[in-house]
Amino acid sequence: MEKLKIAGGYPLKGTVRISGAKNSAVALIPATILAESPVTIDGLPNISDVQILSDLIEEIGGKVNLDNEEINIDPSNIVSMPLPNGKVKKLRASYYLMGAMLGRFKKAVIGLPGGCHLGPRPIDQHIKGFEALGAKITNEQGAIYLRAEELRGARIYLDVVSVGATINIMLAAVRAKGQTIIENAAKEPEIIDVATLLTSMGARIKGAGTDVIRIDGVDYLHGCRHTIIPDRIEAGTYMVIGAAMGEQVLIDNVIPLHLESLIAKFREMGVTVETRNDQILVMGNKNLKAVDVKTLVYPGFPTDLQQPFTSLLTKATGTGMVTDTIYGARFKHIDELRRMNAQIKVEGRSAIVSGPVQLQGAKVKASDLRAGAALIVAGLMAEGVTEITGVDHIDRGYSLLEEKLSGLGATIWREKMTQEEIEQLQNS
Repeated sequence: MEKLKIAGGYPLKGTVRISGAKNSAVALIPATILAESPVTIDGLPNISDVQILSDLIEEIGGKVNLDNEEINIDPSNIVSMPLPNGKVKKLRASYYLMGAMLGRFKKAVIGLPGGCHLGPRPIDQHIKGFEALGAKITNEQGAIYLRAEELRGARIYLDVVSVGATINIMLAAVRAKGQTIIENAAKEPEIIDVATLLTSMGARIKGAGTDVIRIDGVDYLHGCRHTIIPDRIEAGTYMVIGAAMGEQVLIDNVIPLHLESLIAKFREMGVTVETRNDQILVMGNKNLKAVDVKTLVYPGFPTDLQQPFTSLLTKATGTGMVTDTIYGARFKHIDELRRMNAQIKVEGRSAIVSGPVQLQGAKVKASDLRAGAALIVAGLMAEGVTEITGVDHIDRGYSLLEEKLSGLGATIWREKMTQEEIEQLQNS
């Protein structure tokens, strides 16, 4: 196991290129199961979730060639083999294997998904959609069993706007008989990305990116080549870093439209932001103003940026409130920020941040992916050295982290943890 160390307080300047979207990649790779011939995806992020999903595809008979940012998957010999345990427990997005396997084979056995612990994140809307398409679902010994004689199109209204459920139902419906209509669908850019891949494979999908998606089922899907969209959450994280410590930080390979809610909050705080075709320039400001933020489904402020943004607020003058309407338990980073001298209290679904304060380097633990991002932002702002454990969470979502931050002028490095440190971490 490893830990990250950051010597804070250094001004940052330069260009950082954003990798492909993690939240697209984890759906695009399972989607290739639906094809009968090879699929190539370009621009993948170099993260552990991509490697885990590649391994899972190989476990069920797919041929995978993962080379840097490109993956080629030949799904022609994939079989509907049960995946009740093992790697499926390591990431939340393993649930996309349910929709993809059900769509192609009309059956699947998938272990309950893992990933970051952010409080209750039920998959009831996924199951509701599968059942509407004609599948029978049972939970047996911690695994989900999905079986269908055939899948038939249906009208499905999602009780809660859910990215995962929207994509999973799309995966199951593209090879069902007849038309499926998903109402109250999520609108995230990653859904459009998955729909674009499926359409290139021969699916018939209309309305992706709106709250009503129509899918006319087809009998056969073929291979194709697809380029993934840039990761708006990684881009937003580096924008926060630029606002916190940047002289001039240019975010390259980004779609500014995907980050309008963050850009609006930056301007409200006094951060200078310039948008270009596929770039965003962020110039930090030593006199930031506190603001209130409420996370909402897209195009609202992303829950995945709530945690790093909270770190930025410690530098702002006044009192700011961050309210998470998506994941009420997404405040495990607050105690760690307090170790670093942050003045924050949690009330229900809100964190109240008083500033400005000078953060101090400390030993802290990343409890989940975006909490790790928050601690990196804090470490870059802090006096002294910050030591972050739980790096495996961070590696799930941020590609080439040290390389990119070092390129901006940050002092960041990894060290192996001692056995004593590992035992302390496991017991904490």
